[in-house]
Amino acid sequence: MLLFKLLVIILFLVIVSMLFSALYYLNRDKGRSTRTLTLLKWRIGLSLALFLLLVIGFFTGIIQPHGVRP
Repeated sequence: MLLFKLLVIILFLVIVSMLFSALYYLNRDKGRSTRTLTLLKWRIGLSLALFLLLVIGFFTGIIQPHGVRP
């Protein structure tokens, strides 16, 4: 269970770092290269993978939801 949570956290941090990398290359290259597009494609793919990982974790019982009690 700890390994699953660690994987989710690492995947989230990679997604955020790719977003900032794409922003950096967007400003640096001024639209002359496809690095920004490539990084954003990877970010979308990893975001989908993270979503599927969370859904699988929910349905297998690894992740249990908790609500806010009034």
